[in-house]
Amino acid sequence: MRIIGITGGIGTGKSTILSILKKEPNSFIVEAVTLAHQLMEQGQAAYKKIVDVFGKDILDSNGNINRNVLGKIVFEDVNLLKQLNEIVHPAVKKYILSDIQKKSEQGFQNYIIEAALLIEDGYKEVCDEIWYVYVEKEERIRRLIKGRGGNRDKWEAVIQNQSSDDYYRQYSDFVIDNGENLTKTEDVVKELLFKSG
Repeated sequence: MRIIGITGGIGTGKSTILSILKKEPNSFIVEAVTLAHQLMEQGQAAYKKIVDVFGKDILDSNGNINRNVLGKIVFEDVNLLKQLNEIVHPAVKKYILSDIQKKSEQGFQNYIIEAALLIEDGYKEVCDEIWYVYVEKEERIRRLIKGRGGNRDKWEAVIQNQSSDDYYRQYSDFVIDNGENLTKTEDVVKELLFKSG
């Protein structure tokens, strides 16, 4: 089974790449953010640790973690954000490593991991190859304003706080330019998927 990592900055259209890959049989896709949210639910790996660190004020009336409340806390304090990441990221990675084994036994040909911090979180050692989704900055800002609202300054600040294009290129095996038309992107993705698959 081939393990493929997909990464890139905000507004590059990683979800577009996943939507193409979801059409392919024998490929299993994990989105790290979605998995992280699942692992924060009651009874899951990260729940108790998060409540122990951040207290019961982050819980709603049903005892679930209110991610909006937690988000406001951590994004105002870089140290608290670091603490949260140190709980959630290892839990996500542990789950994925276990799941890779299961999916291999089930006969999947490709296991695809999508995460913004894929390289930073050490998945280079887990993946056979890493695909970097690239779109030039101006187009990313245009897409973000159109799709999520906000203004130019907001999205420029977010992009500035993420890893640089040079960083992604240094640690990636392939670059997918997702700034052109969807048909061309789809052709590139399929070519990469079947080049040695």
